[in-house]
Amino acid sequence: MSNSGPIGFFDSGVGGTSIWKEVIKLLPSENTIYLADSKNAPYGEKPVEEIIALSKKNNEKLLEMGSKLIVVACNTATTKAIEFLRSNYPVPFLGIEPAIKPAALKTKSGIIGILATKGTLSSALFSRTSELYSANIKRIEVVGNGLVAKIEEGQHNTPEMEVLLRALLKPMLEVKIDYLVLGCSHYPYLLPVLKRIFPEDVTIIDSGEAVARQTQRVLEMNSLFNLSDKIPDHQLYT
Repeated sequence: MSNSGPIGFFDSGVGGTSIWKEVIKLLPSENTIYLADSKNAPYGEKPVEEIIALSKKNNEKLLEMGSKLIVVACNTATTKAIEFLRSNYPVPFLGIEPAIKPAALKTKSGIIGILATKGTLSSALFSRTSELYSANIKRIEVVGNGLVAKIEEGQHNTPEMEVLLRALLKPMLEVKIDYLVLGCSHYPYLLPVLKRIFPEDVTIIDSGEAVARQTQRVLEMNSLFNLSDKIPDHQLYT
């Protein structure tokens, strides 16, 4: 494993580029490889065994290409497969999960919304995090049915998407949440529409910046910073 090796990323499609973008902004010297498994998107409603098998396949491709650290840039794959990956492969892994903690700590209304996939909301990891940080607040959880497919098709800022989102998010609007947590790496691409739907005093949180900072910490802990003075190389595959 070489220090100049790339940071590998995989997701069930283009969504994880929202994470990748934050990492290369914070770590501009690093080489990267991004693998979008758009063929099998979305992961959110697949059984655990299939998510693990797809994650294993994506991971092995990234390792074959020399990745020194792998970011599982998919909430569903993080909640269902990251423990398997950490147990079976020698590189460091970073995952992403909904940023419930900052929302729960900062809410003034005591009501937060979480928009995520079925796979994430039904996971043991999500359940543990929710109980740990939001036991005394009200959570409005909404499954983003149909959102990933539309984003994969490039339909993220269309009138049809706005109609779909308004219908899905109606329970959150009715109770006047003050924080919305985006629990899928695809969902930051919906920010323009979400900002039209919610009042200005609703804060929308995703995991991108936090994952970038954690990537920096893990590189430092493992002495894996790329010290080469070559122009960094970014490879994106779908």
